[in-house]
Amino acid sequence: MAEHIGDVQIVHVDEVEPVEVVPGIVRRRLPATDRARGWMYDFAPGTQWPEVDVHEGEERYYVVSGEFIDRGHRLGPGSYVVFAPGSTHRPRTETGARMIGISILA
Repeated sequence: MAEHIGDVQIVHVDEVEPVEVVPGIVRRRLPATDRARGWMYDFAPGTQWPEVDVHEGEERYYVVSGEFIDRGHRLGPGSYVVFAPGSTHRPRTETGARMIGISILA
C-alpha cells in the first residue's frame, strides 16, 4: 500500500498486488504521476515478454536480480538500460529475473 506524506509517495514493492501478464511474468504497478509511470516485473526462468515492446516515450529499467537477455545483451544485477522514444525490445530470461522500470510519458 502506498503511503502519502505531503508530496511524496512511498511503497514497498513486494506489498503491491502482483498481476500475471502471461504465465511466468508478474507485474506490480508502482505509484505514477502525470509525467512518469513505474512498475516492477518478475520473470520466471525461461520466460520472454509476449510481444515486441514499442516505446512511445522514453523507457528505463534497472535489473534488480537475475539476468535478462535484451537486444543481444546479457544484463545482470546493476544493469541500467535506457530506451529512446520509438525504440523496441523483447526481454527474456533463462535464469529468472526482476526489473524495476520507469516509463517517461510523452
